[in-house]
Amino acid sequence: MSRRPLPTSPFNKPKVEAPVEAFAVGDRVTHDQYGLGSVVGIEDGIAVLVDFGSRRVRILSPYGKLSCL
Repeated sequence: MSRRPLPTSPFNKPKVEAPVEAFAVGDRVTHDQYGLGSVVGIEDGIAVLVDFGSRRVRILSPYGKLSCL
């Protein structure tokens, strides 16, 4: 049997999804794990290819850890 959450509980608020950012080739970006990089390729709505200097990483959508500078 599960308990019904109290209406004032901070844990029963609906999740707010981060807006999906639109990236363009050449954009400078930062990633929580890889650091600073530059967008070198885009797969519309699927992934972004980012060059972080020492490696290129394909980051899938949604881009939660990736943000534009």
